[in-house]
Amino acid sequence: MAYTNSVKVVEACRVAPHPTSPDSTALPTSLPLTFFDIRWLRFQPVQRLYFYQISTSFDTKLLFSKLKTSLSITLQHFLPLAGNLTWPQESPKPTLNYVEGDAVSLTVAETDADFYRLSSDNDFLEAQEYHPLVPQLPVSHEKAAIMALQVTIFPNKGFSIGTTMHHAVLDGKSSTTFVKSWAHICKHIGEGKGQVHLSSSVSLPDELRQFYDRRVVTDPAELGTLFVNQYLNLGGPNNRSLKIWETKVPPGSIRGTFKFTRKDIESLRQLMRTKAGEKKQEDVHVSTFTLACAYTWVCIVKAEEIKDETTRMVFMADCRPRLDPPLPTNYFGNCTAGCVPVVETKGLFGEDGLVVAVYAIREAIRKLEKGVLDGAENWVSRVVTVTSGRMISIAGSHRFRVYDTDFGWGRPKKVEIVSIDRNRAISFSDPKSDAGVVDVGLVLEKHHMEVFASLFYKDLKRNIC
Repeated sequence: MAYTNSVKVVEACRVAPHPTSPDSTALPTSLPLTFFDIRWLRFQPVQRLYFYQISTSFDTKLLFSKLKTSLSITLQHFLPLAGNLTWPQESPKPTLNYVEGDAVSLTVAETDADFYRLSSDNDFLEAQEYHPLVPQLPVSHEKAAIMALQVTIFPNKGFSIGTTMHHAVLDGKSSTTFVKSWAHICKHIGEGKGQVHLSSSVSLPDELRQFYDRRVVTDPAELGTLFVNQYLNLGGPNNRSLKIWETKVPPGSIRGTFKFTRKDIESLRQLMRTKAGEKKQEDVHVSTFTLACAYTWVCIVKAEEIKDETTRMVFMADCRPRLDPPLPTNYFGNCTAGCVPVVETKGLFGEDGLVVAVYAIREAIRKLEKGVLDGAENWVSRVVTVTSGRMISIAGSHRFRVYDTDFGWGRPKKVEIVSIDRNRAISFSDPKSDAGVVDVGLVLEKHHMEVFASLFYKDLKRNIC
């Protein structure tokens, strides 16, 4: 059944950083892109959607006022996000610049869509049903906005906040930190007699404050220059473009959410111990992330009946603690490296499919520990060169704690990474419920999704992969 969600724009405005901050004068107004950033220059932006339920009727005017005012104050601490990405002719690399007068696009909308259905984990949704709830990012060949936001009201039920972030400016850790900062300030902003107190006195805790000094990222191999040249040579010589690569959602795609409980993970861990004992292999601890990745990988390969000789997965690892010397944990920007486990596909179909996937993932992580920048010169060329075979990628992380994002109306009812539908990625997040450890979101063709769901729950129950 096709669903059409009517979304009406109530207000389209631009929100600038609040001018009275004593801290904002110390923040940089221009940031060079590091090779970690340039890697993602023309990738699709990352779109997240946060649903908040309010059980009784609420004052939408006050809601808008609190969100807009707190956004303005938050941008004092995140000035680069109000700026633009540009690539001047005289500049060898794109740069991120904020000038006075720059602002973030904020759309306020209202919808008659079914809030409970869209924010539920129990129903499959057509992949594009979330699209009207997230904003588009203005991007041209010469200039790209960094962020766009949308607040959508579901009358008498709740609201959603849609975020669209440029991938060449923020990784998942930085982008979720921004939203948590906005939520923190919104929750603690002054309010009385139905009015918001326009004050910049709300401060951020130390763990949300960002470190902007790009000098800590060294590039002795000149990877930034290499990546820039590779982008320049795409589609002809000197193709100096910031346009995002267009990708379409495959027709008939369905979105679903699946949960790993503590019991599920412990059962999978016990299965690995049993298998290791049978093969007289060393019994080592397997992380929750590795088990959830491996199990999901096996289920997808079986559901899609992948025929390729080999199958690959890719997930990103935070390089901040892995560089020498390490970067501050609150470093702002991209700082990730990819892990790419590869297996013979037939191994995932066998009775030891979980074991095969787990060992491949562990080996990829071990290689990363030996040197996070080993092979970094190929990061862009691997993407721009057409490759065959299914690549299963992971977006997000259960360590980002997105369900702790409280704007003052409680924890989110649901958080989704909308943009996974364009590349059939898997999203990982912390659990919504206390019983869970990892929530997994994915987008597949309808018949594949039905098979995946059957495999996911049946095999967990039977403790077999």
